[in-house]
Amino acid sequence: MTRVLATRHVLAIKDLASVTDYFVRVLGFRRDFSVEGWEFLSLDEFQVMLGECIDDVTAYETKNHSYFAHVLVDNVNALFESMKSNGASFSEEIADKRWGVREFFVVTPEGHRIGFAQSIERGQVT
Repeated sequence: MTRVLATRHVLAIKDLASVTDYFVRVLGFRRDFSVEGWEFLSLDEFQVMLGECIDDVTAYETKNHSYFAHVLVDNVNALFESMKSNGASFSEEIADKRWGVREFFVVTPEGHRIGFAQSIERGQVT
């Protein structure tokens, strides 16, 4: 039987240098490696591949299609505070949701939106 080892989200980026800087400096991602036109980044087990596509539209222009990931973490409050203190932009501030998570959404410079959440059904968040 095959087992999924990880996922890597692929994003089309117009300004690869500035978006990479935002992911690393503001959101806390690590640069795993680079090849011409591509950056491979990770935040623990959450991986992204940023591909330079200078002639494409930005994620802002895709409206609700700019949501691309919802990541479950073990300390959503600490992650929110870390990203906030680094100057992250948010489309939604941290809040408890009726579907049983505490979550927030960051926005990248080109409009991609990433949700980070923690289950509150099991009393994990205070």
